[in-house]
This record gives sequence, structure tokens and C-alpha cells, in this order.
Amino acid sequence: MARPDPLTKLIEQLQRLPGIGAKSAQRLAFHVLKTPREEVERLADAMREVKDRVTYCSVCSNITDTDPCLYCTNPARNRKTICVVEEPNNILAVEKTRHYSGLYHVLGGALAPLQGVGPEQLKIKSLIERLKNGAVEEIIIATNPTAEGEATAVYLSKLLKPLGVRVTRIGVGIPVGADLEYADEVTMLKAMEGRRDL
Repeated sequence: MARPDPLTKLIEQLQRLPGIGAKSAQRLAFHVLKTPREEVERLADAMREVKDRVTYCSVCSNITDTDPCLYCTNPARNRKTICVVEEPNNILAVEKTRHYSGLYHVLGGALAPLQGVGPEQLKIKSLIERLKNGAVEEIIIATNPTAEGEATAVYLSKLLKPLGVRVTRIGVGIPVGADLEYADEVTMLKAMEGRRDL
């Protein structure tokens, strides 16, 4: 059965979204087709508004609709620590703990030379600029526990330590509620290396 051209275009565009394969794109497209026009227009308006109003913070590179962002302008936040993350959505994971009250810095990815992502493509220069006034005492590197995230953490550590700032790395290892029997050797190794006194 031949599909109408606009439906084919919609499926093709939806497929370009991360995590959306051909079948999911087709399901979403047919859902849009069945949805009342007002709902579809609200979705389209919300997408346009995100592109028009959401930008990156000029200080920390987080996504925001006010520049500088609410984290950077909040006087209650601890200005002596900066938590470095790969992407803006990583900030939400840290904030969920309700135990971190410092500032953030979003790199915009992790070092991945094979994909053409080197230090120049990340927001590293702006991080170093933030350290120049001497107010920051600790940088917490919260990159993902992947090969790229680990390489980025090591690179940042070597770059930042000579600047006289304490550089720490988030602990990684066995998740709470997990069974040790199912932990792979790298996860178990990280858990052993990250042990602390009780």
C-alpha cells in the first residue's frame, strides 16, 4: 500500500529522532494522523517554542530560557564547587539526590577521537575561564562511566590539577539493590576501587 507523501515525510523525520526506529516512527506518525488537530498543533507549537526560546547558558552551558541560567544566578548555591557533566540532562540526575548545592558545567559530550570529538569540541576552555578568579575549590567530574567518560575525566584531571583546584571523580560501582552475582568485572573493580571507610 502506497502512503501519502506527507505521511512518508513525517515517518522519515520521526526516524531521525534518537531511539526511534522505523516501526516506532510509523506508529507515532499514525498516532499523529488520528490525533485531533488542536493537540497536534500544541505539540508543533511546543517544539517551535523550544527552538525559539531555549538556549545555552553563557556561563555553564546548561539549557535555559534565561541567560545566565537559574543555577548560575541562584545566590544560595555553593560557588566553591563545580560539578562537570557531559550533557544538560545529567544535571537532573545530580539534582535528584538533593545533596549537591554547587554549580554546574556542561561539556557538551565526552572525548571520542574516533567520532571526531576532541577537547576543542567540548566546553573545556570556558570551564578553565571559570577557575581564574580563584573562588572555585573543587571540581567534581561526573562524566559517564564509559570509556569516553573515563578518558574525559582523566584528561580534565591532568588539565585542572595544576591550576590548584581539587579534582574529584564521582564513585561508580554496584547499584543499590543489585546482586553482586550479576556485576561484571569492570563494575566490580570500580566498586572495589571506590570503597570508603565505614
